[in-house]
Amino acid sequence: MTHTMRVGLIGVGLMGHGIARNILTAGYRLCFLDHPGNQPVDDLLAAGAERKNQGREVAEASDVVILCVTGSPQVEAVLFSPGGVLEGLREEAVVIDCSTAQPSSTRRVAERVAGAGGRFMDAAMTRTPKEAEAGRLNLIVGSPEPLFAQCRPLLASFAETITHAGEVGAGHTLKLLHNFVSLGFSAVLAEAAAASRGAGIDDGAFLEVVGRGGGGGVIFERLRPFIETGDPSGFRFSVANASKDLGYYHAMTDELGAARGIASAVEGLYAGIEDRQAHVPELIRLLGSLGGGPDAGSGESGR
Repeated sequence: MTHTMRVGLIGVGLMGHGIARNILTAGYRLCFLDHPGNQPVDDLLAAGAERKNQGREVAEASDVVILCVTGSPQVEAVLFSPGGVLEGLREEAVVIDCSTAQPSSTRRVAERVAGAGGRFMDAAMTRTPKEAEAGRLNLIVGSPEPLFAQCRPLLASFAETITHAGEVGAGHTLKLLHNFVSLGFSAVLAEAAAASRGAGIDDGAFLEVVGRGGGGGVIFERLRPFIETGDPSGFRFSVANASKDLGYYHAMTDELGAARGIASAVEGLYAGIEDRQAHVPELIRLLGSLGGGPDAGSGESGR
């Protein structure tokens, strides 16, 4: 099925590549911004995607522009810099921000997009690059209801679960709440696993007791492959990105006047890790080496 809606994508990275591939598979016309941070795009070009050199060119060729970049500074740069998306935005065109961003920035961005004649929604993602390639992301959307209804078929081309959280900014707010919980659970489990190894406990026994008890769940299963075999790919999210998201959460709770005692401890743990490109499961090894126990940093299952 071929759709008349033209889609532009900025950010063909680990998550964006899967989004692009599934949009093409669903029959939409797609262009994307050429960028050194993109994943290999030969398959996208072979499937009919077009490469553009500037954000303005992406916007001129698109009814909907999807942003899948690192965070608020990058969102603002691709939209508002010279040659950026806003220069080429068509009347009534839609900007969908799938990044993890600061909600206060998101609301300001939405106002500027509206001032340029466009419409805006935040559609923050959860899950991993594996689900992105499979078209099974989860999206948390902040937008007016009519715009959500209009864009839902496009979102469904690359997402399995789509939650309308409320008006603009609600998607990014709920994403930060989600990521705090996810990264917080990861920190707790990593500290416990590192301490377990330091005490000489067999990894298999740790997995059985904690997994069948209070530690079981999605995050536990993402960390399990690293505990069993040293494979960090179950949670391909860097310490640097974790710190960025926790910093956004810190700023958001400041604005809300919300309690964040636990969040401050979690933020401090990630900030203290020197290897910023390590994946979250590798906290177990890194914290173990800090602790210096008998199995510190082995990354192996059992003994």
